[in-house]
Amino acid sequence: MKLVVIGGTSGMGRATVAAARELGWDVVSAGRRGDAFVDVTDPASVEALFEQVGPLDHLLVTASPGRPGPLLEQTPDEARTFLDGKLFGAWLAARYAVPRMSPGGSITFITGVAVVRPPRAASTVVAAFAGVEALTRALALELGPIRVNTIRPGYTDTEMWGEDRTELRAKVAQGLPTGRIGEPEDVADAALFLMRNPQVTGAVLEVSGGESLVEALT
Repeated sequence: MKLVVIGGTSGMGRATVAAARELGWDVVSAGRRGDAFVDVTDPASVEALFEQVGPLDHLLVTASPGRPGPLLEQTPDEARTFLDGKLFGAWLAARYAVPRMSPGGSITFITGVAVVRPPRAASTVVAAFAGVEALTRALALELGPIRVNTIRPGYTDTEMWGEDRTELRAKVAQGLPTGRIGEPEDVADAALFLMRNPQVTGAVLEVSGGESLVEALT
């Protein structure tokens, strides 16, 4: 199996790269660092990546470039950065991957629990996540038998929360039904499940420890 992970140099993407390589898969970790460079906001860069990669079976897109922020503190151009990076980036990756993808292949996107529990001052994040989940369902119909799914993580112990995450880990563990913060490997496990199960498409798989069932943790 050949897997391309866009955003594979950190967090959930890096964990998926490691897990797939343990299975013996041929994995390309793409991003601004890693095996192959790609800028998901640039159509020419995305097209060049897949020309370089050639035939593939699976695609995972975890990258979320952009600058989210409060509505009244953002310029229109700043607001577009996250929408372009997350939503249009996902579209671009699918657009240039699919012509090279095997019929039994799959595309997996990443969103987040924010789509169903919007935080304050992050409207572009919520809008982009919602757009990706809608895109998932639409592409599942359009591209079959290639399968398209999304993972919706909750709080996950990655670099995006900073270096000292001790307080966050304790607070999340206390508030979630699972009694622990998510690990990147949890998302990697879900990603590999979606790639390998031939009967799952158009799905949004929440990997949040039950975060959407409880009161907001922050």
